[in-house]
Amino acid sequence: MSSLPEPRLAAYQRWLAEQRGLRFADYEALWRWSVDDLPGFWSSIWDYFAIESPTPYQAVLDAERMPGARWFDGAQVNLARHVFRHAAAADAAGHPAIVFADEAMLARGELQTVGWPELRRQVARFAAALRAMGVQRGDRVCALLPNTPQTAAVFLAVASIGAIWSICSPDMGPVAVLDRFRQIEPTVLVACDGYTWGGVDYDRRDHVDQLLAELPTVRHSVRGARIAELLAGDAAVEPAFEPEWLPFDHPLWIVYSSGTTGLPKPIVHGQGGILVEFLKGTLHNNLGPSVETGDRFHWFSTTGWIMWNAQMAGLLAGSTIAIFDGSPGGPSKAPDWSTLWRFAGLSRCTFFGAGAAFFASCLKADVQPMQVADLSALRAVGSTGSPLSEECHDWIWARCPKVDGRDIWIDAISGGTDFAGAFVGGNPMLPQERGVMQCRWLGAKVEAWSEDGRPLVDAVGELVCTRPMP
Repeated sequence: MSSLPEPRLAAYQRWLAEQRGLRFADYEALWRWSVDDLPGFWSSIWDYFAIESPTPYQAVLDAERMPGARWFDGAQVNLARHVFRHAAAADAAGHPAIVFADEAMLARGELQTVGWPELRRQVARFAAALRAMGVQRGDRVCALLPNTPQTAAVFLAVASIGAIWSICSPDMGPVAVLDRFRQIEPTVLVACDGYTWGGVDYDRRDHVDQLLAELPTVRHSVRGARIAELLAGDAAVEPAFEPEWLPFDHPLWIVYSSGTTGLPKPIVHGQGGILVEFLKGTLHNNLGPSVETGDRFHWFSTTGWIMWNAQMAGLLAGSTIAIFDGSPGGPSKAPDWSTLWRFAGLSRCTFFGAGAAFFASCLKADVQPMQVADLSALRAVGSTGSPLSEECHDWIWARCPKVDGRDIWIDAISGGTDFAGAFVGGNPMLPQERGVMQCRWLGAKVEAWSEDGRPLVDAVGELVCTRPMP
């Protein structure tokens, strides 16, 4: 008898059988239906996750164009609204929204906990402050912030009022940041005074001064300690929290291409598209409400990587997210690749994700995770960013705890900043094979093509997605 919660994909398939009369012999059949019947599949995601809209959508997909497909036309959504649907039940059961440590806190064995009601209050207060600045729907709010609970709260505040979020990591130089932010003409800049990485403190006040001097559209800036002040607000005043209903395709955030061929290219993702794609992703990443599963989801990232955005999917699922701000390799002068594993133990992570290069570094350094941390809560390891080698698969299976007597599940995924999702990745119900990703994700009609456009199997080709996704 398994001690693990029911896999989210299994619960979804049971729902399909009970509510839609759809039964599938295996995952391949389920995937095939999901890419052959796009309206049927994506409407099932909408209904399964009980996405709310004050107005009905007219059609799931109005025309199959790439680019240019219109999804759920007529529906209105708000990602922040959906996040806080989980607040009451999770808080009543004692599950926080966020657990957090930075380098100094980890060294002291300290963990900050942010409850769901407190996160909601912070989001409401910062949203009210943005409105008082005159920020309106569609205005761009840019941030130069590290990976902290404050940053998550500021993002949710921006999303709640229909403004458009864009963030750069504070380790980026001012020229790289300006190359990105100049193109989108922000109204507000939210910026830290500095950050710590590898035990070294970096002052960024001069950099922020330069950004403000060269971003003429910025009307307001929120800097340093003022961020915490606005999140704390007036204890005697409880601002109303009523996220705006927005068109399904209303912009949520702007991310950027790498900039290897000219300036980084801004990429706009919509509120509704991210909502349904991230919720679908929780099925594959096996994330559910902590009140049901006890999930604590960590995927190491700086704010400059799309996996920071993906971490927000944990909140959408009602999971507690575990955030670490700092270097995964420990102090610059004395590297320690056990750092993140110690955070995983301190925060009681159930899901621990990082870039494949991190696991390669752990292998090379001969890290012994179970000797430095209590990983008894851990039941999944995620990897992305580059291929996870067979040697790293073996290392993870040898050095991480067994789960119900079996090798821990490795959720290796591959996707992109282009759509903030995955094309191929994991499925906890399928067998594991070293060096191999388990499946194509639902709703993603991906194939390998030859140079002349022929599908290839068991041969190297170009990865293509041949049907639209929200």
